[in-house]
Amino acid sequence: MLKMSNISKVYRTELVETHALRELDLHVEEGEFVAVTGPSGSGKTTFLNIAGLLESPSSGVYELDGEDVSQRNDKHRSRVRNEKIGFIFQSFNLIPDLSLADNVDVPLRYRGWSGQKRRKVIGEMLDLVGLGSRKDYLPSQLSGGQQQRVAIARALAGKPRFLLADEPTGNLDSEMASVVMNLLESINDEGTTIVMVTHDPDLAHRASRNIHILDGRASDLGSTGPANVTPLPERGVARV
Repeated sequence: MLKMSNISKVYRTELVETHALRELDLHVEEGEFVAVTGPSGSGKTTFLNIAGLLESPSSGVYELDGEDVSQRNDKHRSRVRNEKIGFIFQSFNLIPDLSLADNVDVPLRYRGWSGQKRRKVIGEMLDLVGLGSRKDYLPSQLSGGQQQRVAIARALAGKPRFLLADEPTGNLDSEMASVVMNLLESINDEGTTIVMVTHDPDLAHRASRNIHILDGRASDLGSTGPANVTPLPERGVARV
């Protein structure tokens, strides 16, 4: 599903050269739920940007769903991103003056679907996260946990191949975080691949495998959930 081989990312200015990722190898199999951890400045954000096709690596190969997307142009990356990747952000990123239904509809408009098809999918996704009866509400009328559930509905509406979640419970209390994690686990049980960045060790433990990024390199910390996949022996390779 997601395979990064010898991925490096270097940011350069006139005075400074910063190596955000250093020959990172990371493999995620279809249907897995992977938690990515690491301290601030370790390279997690850069990993997320490359995994989500928001940036290209300086070197190395990134294969997504069997396609080498390492150095594709912006137009191609945008198309693949819209078709195959769902994003869930810590800050929800809902548009405040749009209803819940319209927020879920935003990425679908780029698909060229008919209004009837979009309305059907919007209703199904809001029902999935338990908010179908509130489709006409504004985000400000919801709790933080409910807003994150809307964000998950939006991410799922396009039927992505995998979800990329950046601290999806970071702005929630423990009870709401558990609700969101339960929802993500049920989505994963249905076959959606999930890669989640988190600082919370308890949440990371609920994923099927943990990957730790430090100094731009990835290490496999092993299985934490029901999955039982033998780690690769090579140093720096994280396989799930």
